[in-house]
Amino acid sequence: MPSPSDTVVPLPTAADVEDAARRLAGVALHTPLISSPVLDALTGGRVFLKAETLQRTGSFKFRGAYNKLSSIPAERRRGGVVAFSSGNHAQGVAAAAQLLDMPAVIVMPRDAPRPKRERTAAFGAEVVLYDREREDREAIARSIAESRGAVLVPPYDDPMIIAGQGTAGREILEDLAAAGLTPDVILVTASGGGLTAGIALAVKALHPEARLYTAEPAGFDDHARSFRSGKREINNAMSGSICDALMSPSPGKITFEINRALVGEGLAASDEEVARAVAFAFRELKLVVEPGGAVALAALLSGKIDVKDRIAVAVLSGGNIDPELFYRLVA
Repeated sequence: MPSPSDTVVPLPTAADVEDAARRLAGVALHTPLISSPVLDALTGGRVFLKAETLQRTGSFKFRGAYNKLSSIPAERRRGGVVAFSSGNHAQGVAAAAQLLDMPAVIVMPRDAPRPKRERTAAFGAEVVLYDREREDREAIARSIAESRGAVLVPPYDDPMIIAGQGTAGREILEDLAAAGLTPDVILVTASGGGLTAGIALAVKALHPEARLYTAEPAGFDDHARSFRSGKREINNAMSGSICDALMSPSPGKITFEINRALVGEGLAASDEEVARAVAFAFRELKLVVEPGGAVALAALLSGKIDVKDRIAVAVLSGGNIDPELFYRLVA
């Protein structure tokens, strides 16, 4: 009998992103595209930042979570949902479950930032902690889901999750079009690749000439290495970066199928470059961005890509940062 990982799942499409947008209308926030004369001057381009830091629960993850949970048939909702996450997906699933009156269990690493653990519990979810160095979070979550008759909600490798995240890309295009612009370059922070895949589906359907890049922490650039090798590469370590939100071991199966066709290029930024980007966002834009959410901005600020005379968008994917770490980075 085939295992769940052997099951063939149809890839989501741009039409699925449109369906997700209708499902999320009036629930998820249409977050703004923010521009800065200082950022334009530094890069030589016309740069916009997609502020998913201002989304419900403080990250883009709410989009995919609500799209997934709201699609669960009524007869299956009683058992609730189980998710595994270092924090942002956890909060997205917990918040969506609360809105839909469904019980939720979230498997989180013991070293996840305290505010993420506390906020997940505050949404009414049951939090189960694990050791990310020694234990398999997906196995723990799957066991809980099976014992409770719950639906497993993966953080990225799911068509409904990907389609929900893609609504951020749809909004980027809408807001640029309202200003009479089209994107040349879009940089997306990447962990498992769900946000990148969703945005790529939305953008490439209308602007196939646009170039998309993943942005990852140095040493955890599994997407960039996978694009080069043509197969899903695995990171050598499970921790060791301030970008706790971007610690997936490798690209997802579904997400990589999409991203290697529609993206195919990746960038990486060091912790020091990311720290400078967090401080820049606070000082120049008055935005609170967590390290994992600032990697695309860090790649721009550190010159990893030339956007001179181009329309560029960098996604600020989350703003859930430990206050003590934030103080150290912006002080």
